[in-house]
Amino acid sequence: MSQEKFSIQDAITSLWDKLDGWLDDIILKLPNFAVAILVMVIFYFIAKGFKKLSNKVLFKKISDVSIRQIISKMVYAIVLLVGFFIALGVMQLDKVLTSVLAGAGVMGLAIGFALQGTLSNTVSGFIISFQPKVRIGDYIEAQGISGYVEEISLRNVTLRQPDKDYVIIPNKIFTENPITNYSWTERARVSVNCRVSHENDLQEVEDLVLKVLSENFEQKDNEGIEFFFTEFGDSSINFVARFWIECQKPKPKFAAKHKAIKLIKKNFDEAGFNIPFPIRTMDFGKNNLTITAHKENTRKNNNYGKN
Repeated sequence: MSQEKFSIQDAITSLWDKLDGWLDDIILKLPNFAVAILVMVIFYFIAKGFKKLSNKVLFKKISDVSIRQIISKMVYAIVLLVGFFIALGVMQLDKVLTSVLAGAGVMGLAIGFALQGTLSNTVSGFIISFQPKVRIGDYIEAQGISGYVEEISLRNVTLRQPDKDYVIIPNKIFTENPITNYSWTERARVSVNCRVSHENDLQEVEDLVLKVLSENFEQKDNEGIEFFFTEFGDSSINFVARFWIECQKPKPKFAAKHKAIKLIKKNFDEAGFNIPFPIRTMDFGKNNLTITAHKENTRKNNNYGKN
């Protein structure tokens, strides 16, 4: 028992001596440690200043906001890294830094395999930032998700949907899949589908629709209103009318289609053109319910005039 007790006390004494030596080293290096912290604080403010300065300089040369943001963040990170190296030198940890850099190659290879997705998103972020076809404020659609581009970072793109929800999409999706940028062109085409009764004069229908749309939606060079009858339906002849509007966002297209539908309906009523629709007859039997559906070619009432 005395042998074991002596060994434990000896181990504790040895540990205490080491801790005491470390404490002495820490106390001796406190001034260096304080200077290193001061260096990091100074370089933090220098980095922020360089970030703002680079943003102002790039503002005059680069119009794309996302590219300016990426470059400014890179300048900020580089200045901070320089400050970190200087702080290590002040604390006389140059040899430690050399050892860390020597092992960084092996560690970097392992981390590269482990973080393939993250690195892919980072590279994709650079590609997106330097592509003029995706800009801050654009209304885009990717993988069925649409919204306004709020931010382009090194890892993802933030979209603000029309209902104010925010969606974060990895950059990899933008570089490997098709995207639709509705803000890239100033004009957009609107399509309105409708139908008329078989008994209506089709030429009169076409002339009326073209007249109504041309009077309410200005068409520019190489544009124009298009009208096509598309098919014989069960109770109608279907058609589509297409025209161009000023549009870089989704709302004007909805508004234009809304206006066109109201105008067509109003003018059809005045001209006596019928817009047929399905009629369903419900037969309540004694033991069951039978629903019979059929079509009517026309509907003539006070809302629709007589031919």
